[in-house]
Amino acid sequence: MNLQENIPLAPLTTLQVGGPARYFVEASNVDEVREAVEFSRTKNLPVFVLGGGSNLVVSDAGWPGLVLKIGINGINHHHGSPVVFEAGAGEEWDNFVAMTVTHQCAGLECLSGIPGSVGGTPVQNVGAYGQEVSESIAYLQALDLTTLECVELTKEECGFQYRTSIFNGTERGRYIILRVSYGLRFHGEPKIAYADLKRYFAGWSTTPTLAQTREAVREIRASKGMLIRPEDEDCRSAGSFFKNPVLDRDQHAQLEKKAAERGLKIPSYPALESQHKVSAAWLVEHSGFVKGYSAGSVGISHKHSLALINRGTAKAADVIALKEEIQSRVEQTWGILLQPEPVFVGF
Repeated sequence: MNLQENIPLAPLTTLQVGGPARYFVEASNVDEVREAVEFSRTKNLPVFVLGGGSNLVVSDAGWPGLVLKIGINGINHHHGSPVVFEAGAGEEWDNFVAMTVTHQCAGLECLSGIPGSVGGTPVQNVGAYGQEVSESIAYLQALDLTTLECVELTKEECGFQYRTSIFNGTERGRYIILRVSYGLRFHGEPKIAYADLKRYFAGWSTTPTLAQTREAVREIRASKGMLIRPEDEDCRSAGSFFKNPVLDRDQHAQLEKKAAERGLKIPSYPALESQHKVSAAWLVEHSGFVKGYSAGSVGISHKHSLALINRGTAKAADVIALKEEIQSRVEQTWGILLQPEPVFVGF
């Protein structure tokens, strides 16, 4: 185990804000993960598990305990029905998706271009363009911190719901994800369900291939500043900062009434039975926050109204201030409190 001290965390995140970690370990296998946890316990230190740093806001004070970066790599796949791909939690997510598409396996193609690591995807049940990882996850391996033993959890045991799982919900802090296995469809057709993808492929006389779908998703993400490009300040973000609210019928009816009073119509689509998922981007834009909005060192992406960006010199406190300003205005205007999507560390 290579134990380091006072390591800056901002460069390890896509938002590029935050202070240092008191202790830092990058673990390349389960023994190093276990050793790092045991070290933290001898020092009575809190542990934060770091993946790709793409959905994260670190406080300006940093983290007073141990930051454990999971660097477990390696990908295996087994032919069958489905084809099972097993990937180490430290593998870069988009590279992994590219591999599954190269092997002509469907199930993750719409999740192309998402920054971060494989191990981070189950935690928030990562989803985009009509797909969620929970649709494909078969099982995963994790270190149970109550016993320091490796366990295998099935999809059902992970408790997946919209942007949630046991890992950020009922069992938060109990497990460290080590490897994830996905069951994919060999020669399966791509999922073209999302409006942006339907528009992209409108007029095509043939069904797009998985590779064409992956490239379309990456192009669409790039047009919204959601494909990491170091030279583009719109990419200096934590991705979509707010979750799309899921409302029941009465709440949705009240929202529609408020919109109608303003001469507007709410864009929405069924999310769950008897519920509606409403566009957080629409709520933000119709509360006075336009793309490109600037608040000094922070702002809103020119390409995506849900991406709060670091214009280059921002502190975590600046990001939080803008987050709270947007939440307050949306709640005042529409009666809905937007819930943030990133993980907040050290606050």
